[in-house]
Amino acid sequence: MTQQAQTPGLVAGMEHHQVVVYVGAIAAGAAAGWAAPRLGPALEHAINPVLAALLYVTFLQVPAAELVRSLRAGRFLAAALMVNFVVVPLVVAAMFAFLPTDQAVRLGVLLVLLTPCVDYVIVFTGLAGGNSQRLLAATPLLLLAQMVLLPVLLVAFMGAELTHIVEPGPFVEAFVVLIVIPLALAWLTQAWAARRPAGRAVAHGAGAAMVPLMAATLITVVASQVPKLDVNLAAVVPFYVLFLVAMAAAGLTVARLFRLDVPAGRAIVFTGATRNSLVVLPLALALPDHMAIAAAVVVTQTLVEVVGMVLYVRVVPRLLPLR
Repeated sequence: MTQQAQTPGLVAGMEHHQVVVYVGAIAAGAAAGWAAPRLGPALEHAINPVLAALLYVTFLQVPAAELVRSLRAGRFLAAALMVNFVVVPLVVAAMFAFLPTDQAVRLGVLLVLLTPCVDYVIVFTGLAGGNSQRLLAATPLLLLAQMVLLPVLLVAFMGAELTHIVEPGPFVEAFVVLIVIPLALAWLTQAWAARRPAGRAVAHGAGAAMVPLMAATLITVVASQVPKLDVNLAAVVPFYVLFLVAMAAAGLTVARLFRLDVPAGRAIVFTGATRNSLVVLPLALALPDHMAIAAAVVVTQTLVEVVGMVLYVRVVPRLLPLR
């Protein structure tokens, strides 16, 4: 069998077994982090580049015209915004008083729980029979909204003194590096693909790289942060579990409130439950040294959430069965 024939088969196999690939990537990252903890600082520098590449490929799946059409999908978009930026802050507020009193731990929890996922949520939504395409089209808007609202929500939860701890620079850098540049490059690639065969080949190749890029991102993130994990972080695990349970019920309620069809309703449940740990991690890493544990708090949420998503794929179709 030729190398050309093997490659598409390998890509198709990875796409078909995405959950296994992602769980395996997390396990590999954890093993690498524990075996070679000195690699952590170098791997931290690789997080932004692999994330930017991953989001470029994600945005490439959303044609510019489709993004415009998604803005007209009023009920779905309103439900997605409500569940993420009204319901989620209320759920977090209910838990906030019971969180550990360490400010760095609290900030890490807020960073990750207040921001909706924009990457592998698409995969898990599709596996559960949700409308992954509609959610994918809403992704740039969700990413933009969270970057605008996150500083406001952080100050609302932690007070004005937070402005003396958190510098605006990393937020601006994250917005440019992780949103503006990947989105602009994705749209330029789409325009190129519409006019030239070479552009279509590049777009197709980039699309095929989605699963390997996600795996590489998970390995990089987990391997860089595992050496920082300690038993004290176990205190936040119950809150992450409770969040997943609460958001299953909350997402279901929002989907019914907006009278969405079953696939769209399942997508709302997933977008409310999955969080943006990968994209907010660079913000946590940019915090002052005395708040360095915030990054490990964010990564702990990733480890809990991946297990939760495997369960969600089985449970959500039962909560929202096809009629």
